[in-house]
Amino acid sequence: MAKLGVIVDGISQDFEYALGIMNEFELEYAELQFLWGKEVGDLNPAEVDKVKALVNAYGVKVSCISRHIFGGLLMSEMHQDNSVYLDHLDALRRCIDMAKALDCSLVRVMSFRKEMILFGSHGADDWVVSDGAWDKLVSLMELPTRIAEDSGVTLVVETGNNAMITSAYLARKLIDQLGTDWLKVLWDPCNSLYCDEKAYPDGYALLRDGYLGHVHIKDAIVDIPKATVQCTVLNTGNMATYLGDLANALREDKYNGVVSLESVYRPDGGSFEDGFRMSADVLKQLFT
Repeated sequence: MAKLGVIVDGISQDFEYALGIMNEFELEYAELQFLWGKEVGDLNPAEVDKVKALVNAYGVKVSCISRHIFGGLLMSEMHQDNSVYLDHLDALRRCIDMAKALDCSLVRVMSFRKEMILFGSHGADDWVVSDGAWDKLVSLMELPTRIAEDSGVTLVVETGNNAMITSAYLARKLIDQLGTDWLKVLWDPCNSLYCDEKAYPDGYALLRDGYLGHVHIKDAIVDIPKATVQCTVLNTGNMATYLGDLANALREDKYNGVVSLESVYRPDGGSFEDGFRMSADVLKQLFT
């Protein structure tokens, strides 16, 4: 049986209301990002206790603490003693504390801001490669993974469309270079469409051997030349080509993590909750 859930603020930042909707759709795993107008890591101890009480009351589990740690930070400005980098490490520690309080084993990190061309040769390395950006990323991710290891909580790095790690290929490369078991991939295959990586079989084949820690599922129509993304009901956009095969592969490989609906579709004149309601049953049909 698949472990299915949702990023709860895709329904509502009113956590108890969102949990009620989760119960309605029999989704068991709550991914926490924004609650009551605050990002995870910014909740005070009383609010964390309230989260724990509500999780227990509604009979759900917390799949991932998903703050945007390192999200959008420029590689050219980052170094180990940069005050912004250190602030994000402090936020990481707070998120780890929250994860442990909620019996959750995963905390999300992002991978700074995208430098477009990281590798090249035959002249490209002189003219268009962002020299040193990849090596700096690896260096900046070493301390977070050590913090995670010391805490006994696994980090998951998301494949983001404005991040250094845009693809399954780059996510695996990062983990291999770090040589750690405490960093896995939070795979968002829809995001990776924007770097032209096919979710299946290409992306999945790179992650199936122990790299995959958590999955975000959504759908969109992507037009890279026009720099445009249009969110859609699940299985009606560009991901529709891949979702059935991907779901079958996860079942066959006995994937033990959570598949989390990222409810970012909002119909004309409607709300994000309306978009969630249009996709939730599709998620269950595909991945159960």
